[in-house]
Formats: sequence, C-alpha cells, structure tokens
Amino acid sequence: MFNNIPPLTRNLIIINVIVFIVVNILNNNQVDAYLAGFYPFSPFFHSWQIITHMFMHGSIMHILFNMLTLFSFGPILEQSLGDKKYLILYFLSGLGAFFLFNVWNFIEVEQIKSSLEGFGFDVNGYLAGDSVQFKGNSEAVLTQQGLVESLKNIIAVPMVGASGAIFGVIAAFATLYPEAKIGIMFIPVPVKVKYVLPVVIIVSIGLGVTGNVGGIAHLAHVGGAIVGFILAKIWKKHLYRFN
Repeated sequence: MFNNIPPLTRNLIIINVIVFIVVNILNNNQVDAYLAGFYPFSPFFHSWQIITHMFMHGSIMHILFNMLTLFSFGPILEQSLGDKKYLILYFLSGLGAFFLFNVWNFIEVEQIKSSLEGFGFDVNGYLAGDSVQFKGNSEAVLTQQGLVESLKNIIAVPMVGASGAIFGVIAAFATLYPEAKIGIMFIPVPVKVKYVLPVVIIVSIGLGVTGNVGGIAHLAHVGGAIVGFILAKIWKKHLYRFN
C-alpha cells in the first residue's frame, strides 16, 4: 500500500520518519538544538532551522498524527497540483507557520522586556549573559522572576514538527475540495471539510494567543493554514481537479 502513495508524499513521510528515528537513536540535545526552530533573535537560532525544524518531532504521537494526516490529504493534492506546486505548498506553509509563530513571539518578548525595564531590570545585560539582580520588594521580585521565566521559554524553547506544513495541506484541500467529507473522532457522521477548517483555525487562534497549551505551537498551525489557503485560492481557477 505504501508504494501506491505518490512519490513526493511518500518521500516526505520517509524523510520525517528517518529523521525522527536517527535523532532519537542519537539522543543528543546538541543535535536537537542544532535542527529545531528557535526564536530568530535567540542566540540558539541558525538560519537553516527554518527548514530543518519541519522534520523534527517531539514524540511518537506527534509524528504519527502529522504523517497520518499527510497520508490522508497529501496524495490527492500531489496529483491535482503537480509536483512543483505541491512542494511549494508544503514548504511555504511550513515557513508561514514559523513566521507567524515568531511574530507573536516578538510581540510577547517586547511586552516582557518593557515590563521588566519598568522594574529597573537590566534586560540587555541578562540577554548578554551578565549576572543581574532583581529590584524592589518581594512581590516585585516574584513578578520579575515570572517574566524572566516567560522570556527564557521563548528564547530557549524551540518549535519542532511538520504541523505548519500539514495544516497548509489541509487548508489547501479544504479550499479546493470544500464539499469533501471527513470523519472526525467522537462525531458519528462525516463532516464537510469546509465546516471543519474554520472551527479548527478559530480554536487554534484562541489557544495561541492565550499561551501554547500543552507545548503546542497553535499559531504555527494558523500560519501554515493561511499560506495553504492563499496558495490554493491563487491556483484554484487554473487547476484541473479530479472529482
């Protein structure tokens, strides 16, 4: 059955699985840090991470969900879009996910820095690795410690996974085939994909702006979906679709 999957989708799945296996066999934090996608203004960021983070996954369930979703939606898009557009869709969606996620990170970092500077905290010194002290009473110190912890999470915790690219694939599928029905867990009847995608996006936006619940980069999903939707809209008028 696997050999019947169109070649690009098959190869994307193979590459993701190989990278996941190799990284887990090596079990090396330096490898993770080298390939995962850090905040662009973090000292841990490297330019290639905007691509390599798409092939990194945090757990078996993470990669299993992403690859099953790609297996479900990718073949139809690969056949209808063609190799070139399909690859453009996949990787631009992944880049869109990285971009939107880090635009929000930038906004949060600036807000945190502004709050810390209001306490007289030397943010630039802290970011440079200097020894810094908290100022004010115990309540102010606790507030500053919480803000610093939030800042560290943004700077030192990377995003990983193909989820942004996958959401782009899903959004493109929903745009090109809005009447297609899909099965959803806990819902007894198939639902048209044109109804499912907006709900998923709204929920992802809500979760993203209130914090990355469960360590999931929800706004990255939104960024990927936006790119997938835009590309599918551009290509839709000139596309021969298989029904």
